[in-house]
Amino acid sequence: MDVFTQKKRSEIMSKIRSRDTQIEKFVFRELARQGVYFQKYYKKVIGNPDVALPRKKKAIFIDGDFWHGYKFKTQKQRLPKKYWVNKIKGNIARDKKIDRELKKNGWQVVRIWEHEMEKNSDKTIQKIIKFLKH
Repeated sequence: MDVFTQKKRSEIMSKIRSRDTQIEKFVFRELARQGVYFQKYYKKVIGNPDVALPRKKKAIFIDGDFWHGYKFKTQKQRLPKKYWVNKIKGNIARDKKIDRELKKNGWQVVRIWEHEMEKNSDKTIQKIIKFLKH
């Protein structure tokens, strides 16, 4: 049972961004500042990578910890099973399928977790740049 009314839950959920999150904007800004040319939300391949270099076939996904199941095994005991457990399990399965498809088509894929950016953004940006340039 939800602790919020349906109207309040709808308002809360409407404020959650699936793209152009603060972390994504930070990554885009830092890559541009470093002179890295990239495509945002590249639609020509499965999964629409947050950052893509199509000619080099490199893709980066910036995943939110909750939505993409970071530490899901410990987290799922606290979630209402009816909706959230299935939702996050589906997201994890979809992410794995996207990774397999991209790799099968010659793409290299890196996934960056939200907490990595929050904990040490400089180190994570360098990891991204290194991946994109090599």
